[in-house]
Amino acid sequence: GHLRGESAFQSTDEMISIYKASLAPLIEANKLSMILVQFPPWFDCAKDNVDYIKMLRETFVDLPVAIEFRHQSWYEPQYREKTIEFLTNYEFIHSVCDEPQAGQGSIPLVPVSTNKNHSLFRLHGRNVNGWRNPGDAHKWREIRYLYEYNKSELDEIAQVIHNLSTQSKHVTVLFNNNSGGHAAKNAKQLINKLHIQYEGLNAKQLDIFEGESEWNI
Repeated sequence: GHLRGESAFQSTDEMISIYKASLAPLIEANKLSMILVQFPPWFDCAKDNVDYIKMLRETFVDLPVAIEFRHQSWYEPQYREKTIEFLTNYEFIHSVCDEPQAGQGSIPLVPVSTNKNHSLFRLHGRNVNGWRNPGDAHKWREIRYLYEYNKSELDEIAQVIHNLSTQSKHVTVLFNNNSGGHAAKNAKQLINKLHIQYEGLNAKQLDIFEGESEWNI
């Protein structure tokens, strides 16, 4: 419901019920890393919204839940420490974001973990103009997330990841600057920069066809 008044569901209860049912196969297969709850830009730091987040904790009581804000009020000087304390006390995963600084509809980078087991770091790019003026209602994602991180910016990101790794056991990094194909490229650059070596991965999709000289359709 990022757009006010628009919803595909009759009620919040219906939405949650359907969503929980969709999670069942992941939970049974032990493949669920976390649930990400990303709030819209108009979801500000107000009592009713705090109560809604508490309701989510009760609803998903045994599951890891990451909270991502998009309204700057949660990090204003008078609320910032209370926001972090609230997320910590309710064992939420703080979704740390790198995104354009474009007023109340964006949040600052606050590299603080609120969960000892997991941190989440989401990278939305730094396209300030695209964030403020996303253009056509049907193509706003293509404009908002059109951005490629440069070497210096990836150095900054690597330092944030290092800081988060001292605060929690696992750090998940998601590149969301994907509308121009930059997410995968930046992710590979970051993997090399951090000297990450993965083991026991499943075969990549393209590897399935390695060595094939023709396609049978």
